[in-house]
Amino acid sequence: MHIAQLVQSQRAYFAAGNTLDVAWRKGCLRKLEACIRASEEKICAAVARDLGKHPFETVETEIALVLEEIRFALRHLDGWARARRVRTPIAHFPSRSYIVPEPYGVCLILAPWNYPFQLAFSPLVGAVAAGNCVLLRGSSSAPHVADVMQDIARQCFAPEHVTVLGREVESSAAVWEARYDHIFFTGSVPVGKIVMAQAARHLTPVVLELGGKSPCIVARDCDVQIAARRILWGKCINAGQTCVAPDYCLVEAPVAQALLDAMKKELHHFYGDNPLESGDLARIVNEKQYRRLRALMQGMRIAAGGRMDDGALRIEPTLLMDCPLDAPIMQEEIFGPLLPVISVKSIAQALEIVAGYEKPLALYLFTADKALQRRIVRSVPFGGGCINDTVVHLATPHLPFGGVGYSGMGQYHGKRSFDCFSHPKSVLQKARHTDVMLRYPPYSEQKFRWLRRIMLR
Repeated sequence: MHIAQLVQSQRAYFAAGNTLDVAWRKGCLRKLEACIRASEEKICAAVARDLGKHPFETVETEIALVLEEIRFALRHLDGWARARRVRTPIAHFPSRSYIVPEPYGVCLILAPWNYPFQLAFSPLVGAVAAGNCVLLRGSSSAPHVADVMQDIARQCFAPEHVTVLGREVESSAAVWEARYDHIFFTGSVPVGKIVMAQAARHLTPVVLELGGKSPCIVARDCDVQIAARRILWGKCINAGQTCVAPDYCLVEAPVAQALLDAMKKELHHFYGDNPLESGDLARIVNEKQYRRLRALMQGMRIAAGGRMDDGALRIEPTLLMDCPLDAPIMQEEIFGPLLPVISVKSIAQALEIVAGYEKPLALYLFTADKALQRRIVRSVPFGGGCINDTVVHLATPHLPFGGVGYSGMGQYHGKRSFDCFSHPKSVLQKARHTDVMLRYPPYSEQKFRWLRRIMLR
């Protein structure tokens, strides 16, 4: 079916009220959960074909997170969907006020290639929980995962409710032939601008989950071994192709060499003598990205790693020492297993460097100093982050996930996923049996005195 026709069929399905019943939505989510569990091996195999990821990593960073989102929604959906009473000012007596979460209608979800299952189905859970119809498009760079997602959707949903587009869609232009009620996009800043421009044609609300250069600040009082291990784990999962991966490290000079030495040991512990042969390290998604990463390494001082396999599109985790801030690698999001480690004289210098970039999607801080933790959390803008760890803040449904400024707009995960795909409809219900005449003409001095007494008190 043509995309415009498909969207029209979804719009008719939504208008008929098919998605409004909360018990029905929960049934859809339970069916989705069962299908995902039954498809675990297929999902792992598809991710391995597209990205070379070990099944452990696929379960840990993709399948488990989606299942947790479903379980969380099932536990709380009745409360989320309920109308919420709020206070009413005395000027509106007698009446009551409440807020009704209303689904937008037909939503478009555009998913990226780096976590092709999780970053497609996590927002899908929120959209279905909120009562929407969904058109979901995965990335052409992860075609095998797109096939599996399409198969799961066909098992769980009517196409008028949820459709996952497959390889039959030749270009993104076809997607924009239709009008949507809400758009959810995960990807790069340049493409995010295109999505926002397309949405502006119909004043369609958007959520943009983008990226940026996420800093990792390491203070001199850190636990060096813990910091090295956790920073490298956050950097190396999915071969660094993670929107919240530590993009660069700013390390106070007294511990810079110790951290570097500890990182070298951890890399050997993770991947052995030859990381390029390790089944635990994912590959770069395609030739274009591989060439881009190779170019970023040119002229940089390599402290560890640096070897590449052109045929397999694999790059071993690479530590780069004291990269100049004007070098290309420090001017764009790396999105690969390359980690600049930059020695700084002080935390103040580190914060000056961070302030020179757009607001990051994530920030990581390694320190035992509570005052420093509070200072950075309160004074440095970033989407979200961790203290003494990396990446894991996105793995809890109790914390909203999203960017700020160039790193994105809007949030999801947990209840925020439901809110993201819902319009909070405000209703003031007035009593019929009593009508206060104060607001109606003709006006008088006595009415004016009462007005001022009530509304300007």
